[in-house]
Amino acid sequence: MKQSMTIIPTLRELPSDAEIKSHQLLLRAGFIKQIASGVYTYLPLAKRTLDHIERIIREEMERAGAAELLMPALQPAELWQDSGRWYTYGDELMRMHDRHDRSFALGPTHEEVITSIVNDAVPSYKRLPITLYQIQTKFRDEKRPRFGLLRGREFVMKDAYSFHTSSESLDDTYQKMYQAYINIFNRCGLDFRAVLADSGAIGGKDTQEFMVLSEIGEDTIAYSDSSSYAANIEMAEINQEYVKPDAPPKDLEKVETPDQKTIAEVSEFLQVSASDVIKSLVLLVDEEPVMVLVRGDHEANEVKVKNALDAKAVEFADEEKTKELLNCSFGSIGPVNLPDNVKIIADQAVEYMINAVCGANEDGFHYKNVVPGRDFQVETYADLRFIQEGDPSPDGKGTIKFARGIEVGHIFKLGTTYSEAMSAKYLDENGKAHPYIMGCYGIGVSRTLAAIAEQFNDENGLIWPANIAPYDIHLIPVNMKNEDQKNLAEKLYSSLQEHQYDVLFDDRNERPGVKFNDSDLIGLPVRVTVGKKAAEGIVEVKIRKTGEMIEAKAEELNGVLERIFKELE
Repeated sequence: MKQSMTIIPTLRELPSDAEIKSHQLLLRAGFIKQIASGVYTYLPLAKRTLDHIERIIREEMERAGAAELLMPALQPAELWQDSGRWYTYGDELMRMHDRHDRSFALGPTHEEVITSIVNDAVPSYKRLPITLYQIQTKFRDEKRPRFGLLRGREFVMKDAYSFHTSSESLDDTYQKMYQAYINIFNRCGLDFRAVLADSGAIGGKDTQEFMVLSEIGEDTIAYSDSSSYAANIEMAEINQEYVKPDAPPKDLEKVETPDQKTIAEVSEFLQVSASDVIKSLVLLVDEEPVMVLVRGDHEANEVKVKNALDAKAVEFADEEKTKELLNCSFGSIGPVNLPDNVKIIADQAVEYMINAVCGANEDGFHYKNVVPGRDFQVETYADLRFIQEGDPSPDGKGTIKFARGIEVGHIFKLGTTYSEAMSAKYLDENGKAHPYIMGCYGIGVSRTLAAIAEQFNDENGLIWPANIAPYDIHLIPVNMKNEDQKNLAEKLYSSLQEHQYDVLFDDRNERPGVKFNDSDLIGLPVRVTVGKKAAEGIVEVKIRKTGEMIEAKAEELNGVLERIFKELE
C-alpha cells in the first residue's frame, strides 16, 4: 500500500486525555480515532492489525473444532427476560425500543441468542457436542470509559459457546479451548498468565481468565512465589490456620469514641491493633440486608460473599440505607443487638477473635471485649476476605505475591445455567429431554490489540510482533524527487510484493526526519530505506525491535529479509 493512498494521521504531541502508553501510541501513530467517549474508529493500520489477530484466533478455533457463525448485535428483550438477565445485568446493558415499542438490547454477549439457536437447530444428542463462535462488535454502557481500547463502550470480541450431553464432554472442550487460548496469546507474543477467576454476570462455575501482565492492568493477580498457582485476587482462597488468643473473655463494655470512624482511628484511640477490631459492613444481597464481618486488618470480598450465599446480586449499602436499618452512620456499625431482619455472616478469622472491638450502632460509641458467639450470633463462617501479599499460597506452596494484569480472555463452564432458565433441551437416545450442558469462551480482540501495544513499545513508538504487524516492511525513499531513489523504491515495492511481503510504501513528499519519526512511531518490524546510495543499488535495512542497521544490495535484499523475519518469528 502506498502511504499517499491510505490514512495514517500521526500526531507529534501527546494526546491530553490519553493516560496510558497504548492509548497514547495508538492515537499518535494513527491507528485509532475517538468518535465519542469509549467509541473509536479503527483506522486502516488498526484494521489490518485486528485482521491478523482474528486470523490467529480463527486458525486456533478451527483447530479446536469450533465452527464460525455471525449473530445479530440487536437482541430482543424476550431472550434476556427468559434467562433473567434483563433484570439483573445492570446499567451496562444498552436497552432501546423500536418504532413498535418493542424492547431490544445491543448485545454485550450472546449466551441467550446462541442458546435459542441451538435449541432450534440441534434437538438431538446425535449432533452433540458442538462448539460455535463469532467475532463481532459488542456494546456495554461503561460508566467510565477509559484507557482507550481497554475499557470502551463498543469493542470487538470473539465469543464461543459449546453444548454437551455430559460434564465429561464439557471438560474435554474446556481443555481444548484452554489450550487454544494459550496458543493464541503465545502467537500474539504476549507475556500473560492463566488465572482462576469469577464468572461475574455471565454465570456458571469453574472459570479462568487470561491476563496480560502490565502495571496499568485493572485487575490484581495473586500468584505463588514457589509454584504455578495464579488467581484473580477476587478468587484466591485463604489457606491459613487461625489460633484463638489464650485469654479469658472480659465483660462487654460500651465506650465513647467521639469522631472516631475508620479502623485506623478507632485502633489508635482505643490503643488496640487493627487485627483486634471487627470491621462491620452492610451489603444488600439480592436486595436483602446482610452484615458481613471481617477482621480490621482484612478487606471484605463481595465476590466471595456472593458465592458463599449463592446470590445473584451483591452491593454495598449506601449510608442512607445503613442509617435506615441501624440508625447510625458508617464507622459505628456493629453486630451486637442487630435488628432481626439483618443476618450476620463472618469471615473465618472472626471466629477466632476474643475481647475484640466493634461499632455499637450508635454514632460516637464502640463496644470493647466483644466475643463472637456470646455477644452476637453468626449464621455462617466462610472465607470472605481478599487474600493479601505474604499470605500462604492456597496450593500450600510458597507465599502470595501480587501483579497487575489486563484481562484479554475468559473461559467458563456454564453448566445448565442458561439452558434451564430458557427451557433449552435435547433428546437423548431414549427420547428423554435434558437441558444442554454449556461452556462459554471469550477473547477481547480489540483489547488484545491494545495489550500488545502496551507491552511492545519504546520511547520512539510501537514495536509490533512480526505476525501481528499491519505491514511487514516500511519502504522509505528519502527523497521522492530524486530519480534514482524513486526508481529503485518503485522496483523494490513490486519485488517485495511478489515475494509475498506486505509493504507500506512511504511515497510522500515529506522531509526525511518526518518519515523516519513516523516509521518508528508506527512500529513495523523492518524498515528499508532507499537513500544516497540508491544509484549504487544499495539500501539500508533497520530492524525496529533491536535497532540493528544493515546495508544490502538491492538484488540481495530478499535473502537478507528472509533471515531477519526467520529470527523475528
